[in-house]
Amino acid sequence: MSTVLLLGILALSYFLGSVPVGILITRWKTGEDLRETGSGKTGATNVMRSAGAKLGFLTLFLDGLKAGVAVIIATMVASHVALGFGSLVLDVSVVQGLAGLAAMAGHNRPMFSRFRGGRGVSAFFGTMCIIHLPAALFGIEVLAIVALATRRMSLGSLLGGVATCSVMLALFLTGWVVLPHLLYAVVATGWLIFKHRDNIGRLRNGTERRLF
Repeated sequence: MSTVLLLGILALSYFLGSVPVGILITRWKTGEDLRETGSGKTGATNVMRSAGAKLGFLTLFLDGLKAGVAVIIATMVASHVALGFGSLVLDVSVVQGLAGLAAMAGHNRPMFSRFRGGRGVSAFFGTMCIIHLPAALFGIEVLAIVALATRRMSLGSLLGGVATCSVMLALFLTGWVVLPHLLYAVVATGWLIFKHRDNIGRLRNGTERRLF
């Protein structure tokens, strides 16, 4: 039963992550398919370019919220019911990390939009706000400062993710963060960087699109 329940939590996390917030908002505002405009991604940055800054920030918030809710649900269930595989019971922090990755998978490869999604930035910070709020807030601050200063959201996202992961590492080394949470931050940040590999190439070449 614990295995079935764990798989159910992960499926629900993926389902929540798959909710195509950016597509729905852009279609409501402009009538266009967000996947056919701009970068073709469904995240907040492309919404900003396609439907305006206000709706882009709304998308950013809602995409983060859906991923955060997935971790909250996983936390509540794992805190009251033993979850795991067979006789192996997983710690709550492990279940949180798995739910976070499932939510990011849903955001990046959503079942509701032919598996074409975003790059995982808002989902990452949404999950981190539940797993470790101070680290997430520091990363979000770095993201905002860099994005506004350089007008390149991709650079802000990358540095914000790395900053969050660095804080988690520092806190782990001083005993303030448990290993599963650090591993989640490392894996999720690595995934975020991988999803930005085309942006990294354009940043190196000086051809990356500006936010405004």
